[in-house]
Amino acid sequence: MKILIVNCGSSSLKYQVIDMETEEMLAKGTYERIGENSFLTHKINGEKYEFEHPAKNHTEALEFALEQLVNEKYPCIKSLDEIDAIGHRLVHGGYYNKSVLIDDDIIDQLKQNIDLAPTHNPAGLAGIEACKKVMPGKPMVAVFDIAFHHTLPEERYIYPVPYEYYENIKVRKYGYHGTSHFYVSRKIAELKGKPVEDLKIINCHLGQGGSLCAIQNGESVDTSMGISPTAGIPMCARSGDLDPSVVTFLMKNENLQPDEMNYILNNKSGILGISGVSNDVRDIEAAIAKGNHRAKVALDHYKYKIAQTIAMYIVSMQGADVITFTGGVGENQAGVRADIIKQLEFFGVKIDEELNNSKPEDSKISTEDSSVEVWVVPTNEELVIAQDTKRIVSELKTK
Repeated sequence: MKILIVNCGSSSLKYQVIDMETEEMLAKGTYERIGENSFLTHKINGEKYEFEHPAKNHTEALEFALEQLVNEKYPCIKSLDEIDAIGHRLVHGGYYNKSVLIDDDIIDQLKQNIDLAPTHNPAGLAGIEACKKVMPGKPMVAVFDIAFHHTLPEERYIYPVPYEYYENIKVRKYGYHGTSHFYVSRKIAELKGKPVEDLKIINCHLGQGGSLCAIQNGESVDTSMGISPTAGIPMCARSGDLDPSVVTFLMKNENLQPDEMNYILNNKSGILGISGVSNDVRDIEAAIAKGNHRAKVALDHYKYKIAQTIAMYIVSMQGADVITFTGGVGENQAGVRADIIKQLEFFGVKIDEELNNSKPEDSKISTEDSSVEVWVVPTNEELVIAQDTKRIVSELKTK
């Protein structure tokens, strides 16, 4: 069985083709800046191909990407008929707590929850519609970011606002990045040769967005993102947690409408908002090297809040066995990892500088006498999506 994985952003489309007989990735690519100055980066057999090709929308982007999958110059598959199913990474599926076959009800749920994931759900819907147009009839599976967090205890997902808002419109913490947290927790258990149920894991998924998750008995018991992916730690362009009065104060004094405020919190805040430089940690570090004070404050704030959240989750689980770093920043920025762990030394957590700087992958970077092991584990959300898609489509065929 060959499965196409689709992960749509507001102006991007990421894809992979995975052969589920071997779980081997056959090809992957990213279409960026859909709608304006579009370009595709397509990777196969270790080779990278770049195309500047206009795409007005996700359908046009998907059409061109699929052409590359069957292109004889760099063959991945001979025909789109070889694709048995499509798995979609989707963010907010409402009351669904597991991966499901996409139908009209799923699409309706995605539409109903746009306000809770304003950047992600419209993009996910665009990806579904694109696949329906380009590959009609192919079974499609929705894998939800929030599903892993349905095990949160009630006292941890409830918000201290009038209970009627939870009862009537389900105002509560949902959590996100669940597919990544699930994968990393299982992978670290495999690497350590222990059942995941025997480990207390704090996973730090740090990328353009970022969230931490406390994983105990193999389940999510606390997580930093909330009712939306804007909450939690500060991110590259998202605010993270704020005094709620900051929002109402800004709206009143700047005469902002809800959509305008939402845009500021999701696109102009976080590291970018403080530094005024960039939403890319590499640019921030370069600015710091040139003496930019605001850039230093932005990155210091980011690292402090992550360390603080790790400490909170040690309380949540009454201990921790492993801290894992994953995501674009977590996997690649050794200085960020080192400075976060340095703030936890009073817990006895210690990092090995040489190991940390060695571009680790599926590797321990803590010292032998560290009270908690620290690892770098590259995430693989696409594999989890492919596995769920295979399972659900296989069950469909047996009915």
